[in-house]
Amino acid sequence: MTEGLEAITTTALGLALDAATLRHQAIAANIANAGMPGYAPVEVRFEAELAEAREALESRGRLDARALAGVEPTVVSAALDEAGVPPQVMIDAEMAEMARNAVHYQALVKALSRHFAILSAAVSDGKR
Repeated sequence: MTEGLEAITTTALGLALDAATLRHQAIAANIANAGMPGYAPVEVRFEAELAEAREALESRGRLDARALAGVEPTVVSAALDEAGVPPQVMIDAEMAEMARNAVHYQALVKALSRHFAILSAAVSDGKR
């Protein structure tokens, strides 16, 4: 059964908000541990999994929210170099990424708010 577009939109926006929240936590952890010897910076993987799910949905020719159930943001540590040393945390880059992520999060919240406003208008038959 093909679910409505609203279920897919809500699921995708929810996953993106989860990823942005987790990314903010990862960036904060990197900044907090920047001076710690041996600390391996972390990052969030999400966009690649979402792209794979989108390709799978396109190849099947139908959309449903269950297809997004396997997509989950994950935290991974940065790869060590040849000597087994983690990369150094670049605080300026982390701060810039935090600002970018905050704007991204705000845009997602606004999109979800608009989506719910449209659903609300549809349920109330356009009356407020």
